[in-house]
Amino acid sequence: MSGMLLRLACTTALAAQAVLVPAPAAAAPDPQRPGAAPQRPVAAPQRPASQLLTDLQQLYRQAEKATETYNATAEKLKRQRAEVSRLDGRLARARLALQDSRSDAGRLARGQYQGTGGLGPYARLLLAPDPQYALDEGHVIGELARAQARTVHRLTATEKQSDALARAARKALDTQLTLADRQREQRDDVQKRLDDVTRLLASLTPAQLSAVTALEQRGVTAAQQKLATSGSLPAARRASPEGARAVRYAMDQLGKPYRWGAQGPDSYDCSGLTTQAWEHAGRTIPRTSQEQWRRLKRIPLGELRPGDLVVYFPDATHVAMYVGAGKVVQAPRPGERIQMSPLASNPVLGAVRPDDQAPVTEAR
Repeated sequence: MSGMLLRLACTTALAAQAVLVPAPAAAAPDPQRPGAAPQRPVAAPQRPASQLLTDLQQLYRQAEKATETYNATAEKLKRQRAEVSRLDGRLARARLALQDSRSDAGRLARGQYQGTGGLGPYARLLLAPDPQYALDEGHVIGELARAQARTVHRLTATEKQSDALARAARKALDTQLTLADRQREQRDDVQKRLDDVTRLLASLTPAQLSAVTALEQRGVTAAQQKLATSGSLPAARRASPEGARAVRYAMDQLGKPYRWGAQGPDSYDCSGLTTQAWEHAGRTIPRTSQEQWRRLKRIPLGELRPGDLVVYFPDATHVAMYVGAGKVVQAPRPGERIQMSPLASNPVLGAVRPDDQAPVTEAR
């Protein structure tokens, strides 16, 4: 988390003009007691800033986890659409080949039918005045028979291939439709999580927002100091050429808004930023933070160099890019913009290096 809750919530808070729990309306005078003074409203208890911050952090984590789940399904859906297109192309070619094979088979059948009234090859051989000519003719007839056999075999094989491709194409399309339905459900889940965040922010007073922001910033500062005193903050290291290009791209996006599911160029989510930065550096990496953590080579925090990725939370639901001097560049969360933050701006899970050729394959 970063320290920008106050700016993030201004629009929703000002629109709501709300306190945490609205106080009950003033009681009307009792008609049985003329002149009785109205009752004073009883103020609702205010939750402490620590509880509000915990609630917000939980809501943001749920929203980001739902976003990364949506992103993973979107990647599967993209690959599945490519597979459906590939199978459709193969099926179209197989059907053309089947049509050609059936035409050849039809010509073969007509030739056999038209030749049924003639003498067989052995009778022609016995009755021929020139045995050598008959033998030569028999060789030609044998070649024709083999060609006919190949035609029949090709027709049978093409029919089997077409049937198999048709079944595979139908199955692939069914899978695509299932993924599309799942993606729509996950999209709705993300929106629900974001609505929960909006409602909570809109219920906070400016004083509460200020208190939560200050508490959050103190937590980040303490976590960063803990890394420093433990010796876990990395020493200065030079980026690889690819890493330097990835950092330049990420830094060029500073100030652009976070938007869930986005991969640029106008907005990004956390893994959309890191994915596109490395794509522009010439290396394709997994789309989601979970897959980046699972498939890229893990390195100790003390060995971080610019361009490496820092993964956060036990379930790897957030990722940022290390840029040096204990800082990362990240797309933090909905409502905020791409920014530089302390490395310990969220609970650190670990770090990975995209430009190392030895991937980690075990499940996290």
